[in-house]
Amino acid sequence: MSSHALFIASAYAITALVVVGLILRAVVDHRIQRRALAELEARGAGRRSRRG
Repeated sequence: MSSHALFIASAYAITALVVVGLILRAVVDHRIQRRALAELEARGAGRRSRRG
């Protein structure tokens, strides 16, 4: 494998890791936000979009 091919392979690998990391972050944040919303609703806070 030439140095050029090694550079391209490592660039793809780093990009894949970043994309996977961003996806995981979004999934974890979504779960946190759903828990926070459920907690607020349990305390009596309602959603504005449901009032219509």
